[in-house]
Amino acid sequence: MPGTSIRVMTVDHQPLVREGLAAVINQQPDMSLVAGAGSGMQAIHSYREHRPDVAILDLLLPDMPGETVAMQIRAEFPQARIVVLTSARGDVRIGRALAAGVRGYVLKETSSGELVDVIRKVHAGKKMIVREVATEMADHMAAEMLTRREIEVLRLVATGHRNKEIAGELEIAEETVCMHMKNILGKLGAHDRTHAVTIAVTRGIFDLPNRRKS
Repeated sequence: MPGTSIRVMTVDHQPLVREGLAAVINQQPDMSLVAGAGSGMQAIHSYREHRPDVAILDLLLPDMPGETVAMQIRAEFPQARIVVLTSARGDVRIGRALAAGVRGYVLKETSSGELVDVIRKVHAGKKMIVREVATEMADHMAAEMLTRREIEVLRLVATGHRNKEIAGELEIAEETVCMHMKNILGKLGAHDRTHAVTIAVTRGIFDLPNRRKS
């Protein structure tokens, strides 16, 4: 019926993904695609212009994290309904997205049928998190979080810095760096420095520099 279509905006840096989403959305009798964006800034401007009912947002964008996009949109439009559709997993990343106010979290391997179901339910005011994402969160629910300083240390480890170099970079004692590393390994359950970096990236604590987005 006229006026009942769910107006959808897509945000993904890959044109083929946006084209695929457009095809899925436009096949639905109750949905229509009103805008597409390939970056965070484009997404914010497009949202202002088109005011979609639901925005489909990837977290891995070339200019800013998707969580930041969600926060900026919701700061301006508190009732914005945003569904994350991404290949990015990890409990920390998922937690940041939910804290930013997204209403749904769907992985890119999800079927198109499940995605459109999530869009409809989020449009209806529900919050939808697919089972795989909920499991990811539950697996680390009791895990102790790294402090800001520990994350700074581990970022430098990830770029190849040794303890002495990290101490100089952060203007702290080398013994303090060793203490931070001991705490990091314990909190992450890591065997060594390389394993700690791998876990941090997998959980979404931080991304590796120049990491290829997908």
